[in-house]
Amino acid sequence: MVLPVLLDAWAKAGIPQIPQLGYGDEPIAQRLRDVGERRLADMDDQGLDVAVLSLATPGVQNLPAADAMSVAREANDALADVVNSNPERFQAFAAIPTPAPEAAAAELERAVTQLGFRGAMLYGRTGDKLADAPEFDDLYATAERLRVPLHFHPQTPVPAVLDAYYSGLGQVGMGLATAGLGWYYDLGVQYVRMIFSGVFDRHPGLQVIAGHWGEVVLFYLDHTGIMAHNAKLDRPLAAYFRENFWVAGSGTVSERYLRWTAEVVGTERMLYSTDYPYTFGTRPGGFPFLDTSGGIARSFLEQAPFTEAEKAAIGSGNWESLTGHLAAHRGHRQST
Repeated sequence: MVLPVLLDAWAKAGIPQIPQLGYGDEPIAQRLRDVGERRLADMDDQGLDVAVLSLATPGVQNLPAADAMSVAREANDALADVVNSNPERFQAFAAIPTPAPEAAAAELERAVTQLGFRGAMLYGRTGDKLADAPEFDDLYATAERLRVPLHFHPQTPVPAVLDAYYSGLGQVGMGLATAGLGWYYDLGVQYVRMIFSGVFDRHPGLQVIAGHWGEVVLFYLDHTGIMAHNAKLDRPLAAYFRENFWVAGSGTVSERYLRWTAEVVGTERMLYSTDYPYTFGTRPGGFPFLDTSGGIARSFLEQAPFTEAEKAAIGSGNWESLTGHLAAHRGHRQST
């Protein structure tokens, strides 16, 4: 979703004002801005009971430090108001001002302990700093201490990568660089860097949610795993994904990806999610794998090749196991 404060800040920073970021009157832009009846109706259409709201990529991570701090705080307050207006249907991930690392941990703590959020949404790089940069160690330590997950979402690769791999293809090039393919490699490499640079050895309790069926990395663990010995990791590479990562499909309704993820990390580490509104009514040429509308979000899980207990866990049980303690604390704060 997007909020007026974020749209204003992006415009001030010179970010392209395109429908995919919430500008204009196209349906996708309207859906990104809506936090009321239209969003609830679309949730019902998909068969979703609860939505965990977060800012569209890249959140505040493309803003100057001072702006990122103020916009993140205002956005989180606004998100809290949306959740409080309908707590049975909405939860939220906090926006975190990573351009100001000294303030990032403090805003995560405020969002969790004062606003009742279930974790935070991050977006890989902050400027030219990757997710494993030492500046973010306090943020990861705070997430570990609070026992809150950090959900990472991709963002557009750096210009040098765009030029080297995706130029010369016209409009298809940018699509391929982002939602088509480039997003997932960009973030997947950062997951591997976080492991190899020791983030999870320093913070063994840190929990990360990886969308898009693991951002490519899961499909190469049997190959990349050889590097664990060379890097002198504390654990085999696959162990980090089974102990520090939770994997969501982000609206890609592919049974092949579903089966592979279950085989690699186990159904107890899977979380169901859509990528609304980007996977709502999106069937160019009849392409079936990126559309959760018309009840597909729910029927995809209901028809999954798992036991009823496993499907219930993926649908909501694993999420409650991961974040339910935060809901209990939120209720306590509201009653005192």
